[in-house]
Amino acid sequence: MDTPRTNSARNTPARRPADRPVVIAIDGRSGAGKSTLALELATALRRHRPVALFHLEDIYPGWDGLAGGIERYLREVLGPLGRGEDAAWTAWNWAADRDGERRTTTAAPVVVVEGVGAGAAAGRAGLDALVWVEVDDADRKSRALARDGETYAAHWDRWAGQEEAWLAGDDVPAAADVVVHNPADGSAPADTLRVLSALPALQEALRPEIDAAAALPLRARRVRLPAGPAPTAVAPALFEDLYAHSPHAVLLDSSNTGTPDPGGRNRFSILADASGSLGARARHGGGTTWLAAGCAEARIQGPFFGWLERVWGLPRVQAPDGLEAGFVLGWLGWLGYELKRETGGSDLTAPLPDAALIHAARGVVLDHHAGEAWLLALAAPEAEAWLDAAEAAVVRLGTVQLGTTPGGETAAQPAVPPGSVPPVFGCADTRAGYLAKVRAAQAEITDGNTYEACLTTMLAARVPDGFDPWRAYGALRRRNPAPFAHFVRFGGTAVASTSPERFLRINADGWMRAEPIKGTRGRGADAAADAALHADLASSPKDRAENIMIVDLLRNDLVRSADPATLAVPRLCAIESYATVHQMVSTIDARLRPDAVRAEAVAAAFPAGSMTGAPKISTMAILDRLEEGRTRGVYSGAVGYFSHTGAADLAVVIRTLVAARTPDQGSPDGQDPAGRGPAGWDLSLGVGGAVTADSVPEEEWDEVVTKAHGVLSALGSRFPDC
Repeated sequence: MDTPRTNSARNTPARRPADRPVVIAIDGRSGAGKSTLALELATALRRHRPVALFHLEDIYPGWDGLAGGIERYLREVLGPLGRGEDAAWTAWNWAADRDGERRTTTAAPVVVVEGVGAGAAAGRAGLDALVWVEVDDADRKSRALARDGETYAAHWDRWAGQEEAWLAGDDVPAAADVVVHNPADGSAPADTLRVLSALPALQEALRPEIDAAAALPLRARRVRLPAGPAPTAVAPALFEDLYAHSPHAVLLDSSNTGTPDPGGRNRFSILADASGSLGARARHGGGTTWLAAGCAEARIQGPFFGWLERVWGLPRVQAPDGLEAGFVLGWLGWLGYELKRETGGSDLTAPLPDAALIHAARGVVLDHHAGEAWLLALAAPEAEAWLDAAEAAVVRLGTVQLGTTPGGETAAQPAVPPGSVPPVFGCADTRAGYLAKVRAAQAEITDGNTYEACLTTMLAARVPDGFDPWRAYGALRRRNPAPFAHFVRFGGTAVASTSPERFLRINADGWMRAEPIKGTRGRGADAAADAALHADLASSPKDRAENIMIVDLLRNDLVRSADPATLAVPRLCAIESYATVHQMVSTIDARLRPDAVRAEAVAAAFPAGSMTGAPKISTMAILDRLEEGRTRGVYSGAVGYFSHTGAADLAVVIRTLVAARTPDQGSPDGQDPAGRGPAGWDLSLGVGGAVTADSVPEEEWDEVVTKAHGVLSALGSRFPDC
């Protein structure tokens, strides 16, 4: 028998004999709906090539024959097919309870094998994809008996016992490339085919399906925004109307519309979720990407940026005439700092996914300058109905009551409900401990190991179940509007940010732009004090040195994928003012080489140099030690989009509250022995600053406090006494 192949091996594209069929196994307990799924999947695949279908129930030798049937299947069916030969096998005559006729399964280009045991460990080397089908135990028996009649009822417990005994020694679900939670509503075949198409091992075999999905047309409507609501209220009001109940949704929110706007950064806001028949969601961690579409989820081994390269830009969509935004549907979400493992950093495991993205097959782009909403949808069956609903939501903006809108100008809702206690944060470092780490970083600079290190710490709080991250975001955006504000809801995690910093933009035509921030001052109590702080930042040799070092680092990052002749710095150490801080900002531009891979260009610049220091790789290792192996998670990473046009725009995750839902793990009285207590939210706020040879440790701590102020004050919280 061949050596079993692991999930990662099946997910690795490999050279195969031309006459060897692609074998897809569909396994699961009785009553899970495997037969129907296999039949409909085979029917869909036959549109582009011959497909053979084999049912293991035809080969089991009787009601006690699960183990024997698996052995026959491996020997008589899977073995020959793996060699590119037709499989001749003996069918079981269930009526006579004995062996029956000889049958043949041809070595068609694609073979679908279905039944309990199709994914047995001894045969996995011969499989190109393994699908496990799940359904609630309460439904399995009724479904099985409805299909097979009362004849099966007398043998249910007997057969189910064999299944459980076999699975106790062969964990097929853990080895599956795809898991389908089958709702038996007709959606499973299409969802399964979508995620199968994402498996690297099936890219060549399913090329017709992949190309068809890549050629989906775009439906677009251009709608004037009503004159009633203030521009700053439009995006959150529309997001709440469309996506209040969506578990996976993203708002990229240019929330300081109407303020000075270098480079048009405040022009567009983007709203989307993962709903609809073409929506999807992906998360990455531990070297695995989980891609979910409807009821099916694929497990794809390999680096995140390799997966991103395969999916970015598919479908291939052009922006409709008049839409100047880079986003024309695609992937949106976060890339966490720990993805640095793929770009030269160490391998640390964070509690949250290293990346979490939704695929938006429909969404809204708000053009604040033109006063328009672009409603976009890929041509799914439900596209027109969604466009109608979205247009109606835009019309409703004219009657919205701003006082009830989280981001409305007249809204004054606090981040926590009246009567609730604001979050009480603790800090991962004491003041004295942070000062010691600043001095340790300076010692590394003296030794020549780094020039600049972005040292960070983390504030954390636990709040009760009634906390609302969306409400908190509304308070944050009122307190500190910003060009790259965002709200991401990904299942039980919410990211609420008022980031002012662009990490990287890539236009569809290949032009790239990075806009690092280094240098911060708080706002003054009056005009004179504020002007003095502005002037102090503009004239600070230390802050200019910090900023210029990061500019040099990013020039090097961008030129790895760009034409060096196009590299330019149109803005150097400019001062931008926001509601709570003044910032020093520079701009670096370059154009991708024609042969450059866009996902590799993002990886080359990740994480943002402003969040690491320079040189990047050695400095990240120093920071790992100084921060005592503490993971940063979403903080210091990036949030934004990867458009089907090939464009991308990503913000640095700073000035950001991350809220992770914690399930109720307590006893009936609300507490458990581990002290974890009832359901609630774990809040975290990362803060830090660049350390150079000229840094004054006490001033670095003051900068941490200043940077935390915008988020903490919006929550009604104080910086912890540490």
